[in-house]
Amino acid sequence: MHFDNGRVPGNYTRYIRRKTAFNCLMLGALGLAVITGISLGAVHIPFPDVFSTLFQSGSVRQFELIIWNIRLPQTLTAVVAGAGLAGAGTVMQSVLRNPLASPLTLGISHAAAFGAAFAIMILGTGVMSSSMGDAVSISNPVLTLGSAFFFAMATAFVVTGVAKIRNASPEAMILTGVALNALFLAGTMLLQFFADDVQLAAMVFWTFGDVARADWQDLAVLSGVTAFILIYFLGNAWNYNTMDMGDETAKGLGVRVERVRIFGMMAASLAISVVTSFVGVIGFIGLVAPHIVRKIIGDDHRFLLPGSILAGGLILLAADIGARLILLPHVLPVSILTAFLGAPVFIFLIIQRK
Repeated sequence: MHFDNGRVPGNYTRYIRRKTAFNCLMLGALGLAVITGISLGAVHIPFPDVFSTLFQSGSVRQFELIIWNIRLPQTLTAVVAGAGLAGAGTVMQSVLRNPLASPLTLGISHAAAFGAAFAIMILGTGVMSSSMGDAVSISNPVLTLGSAFFFAMATAFVVTGVAKIRNASPEAMILTGVALNALFLAGTMLLQFFADDVQLAAMVFWTFGDVARADWQDLAVLSGVTAFILIYFLGNAWNYNTMDMGDETAKGLGVRVERVRIFGMMAASLAISVVTSFVGVIGFIGLVAPHIVRKIIGDDHRFLLPGSILAGGLILLAADIGARLILLPHVLPVSILTAFLGAPVFIFLIIQRK
């Protein structure tokens, strides 16, 4: 039997180039979307003025205030939050071997939201304010994040426990997520029932998922935690590839499956918690972005993870731009638009599964 020694390396090189080219294209599209996001809104800022303001080559004072105080932090927050949610969703789908897993469908987003709401209402970490950036500010972000992370991790352990019971099917895990969503939504409503007027206003305002509320300080914390977690995910891409072949195969290849699974769920829960703590519940990004990228470049996490991260940032930023423009001069919370767009995609994925 004769083998063409040049064919396998050539095919592999094309395989790598095709996936790398896609991710480079996504990076370019994200960069263009960032400039567009800074430009568009109630006040239109031409692209030349955007560049002149960003690079300090002479700018209009009004544009400078809008870009540096409102548009740029909002745009970057959308990118970082979308990247964190998409990365977490990709890893959850891998370690649980469940294509329908996401922060929202497994109940982790609403668990983190309840934890943050508990800190804001009961522990007093959220206060009403009249600042330009937000009507609710978080006085103790560490305590708020810790509370959100605790409830998110508790939910993650419940989901992983269900996954171990007789090799529970993806559908069983999704039903568990539905039950947990109902539980934490009921808990949030209970807090609202006993809240006073100011607390209730803060709770309702904060519950809306909206990237416009984050300022530069919030963005710094959000970016630092999210970057650390995404680097951890990318460093474990080979482990996730191996686990896709089954736990026994992964163990045979030397992967510490339980450790990778628990640490992966912990890191994903932390990413969801920090995003939810600062911008509220934003659904379907963690589900839709990985599926779109997987359809195009496949399941290799060396490329799927960075592609999904870029796609998540791009999708959430595009949704945020649409939310700004659809009802001008009014601005919709971006979570409303992501829910309208994500729900049909989720239903399609359920119908498509055999």
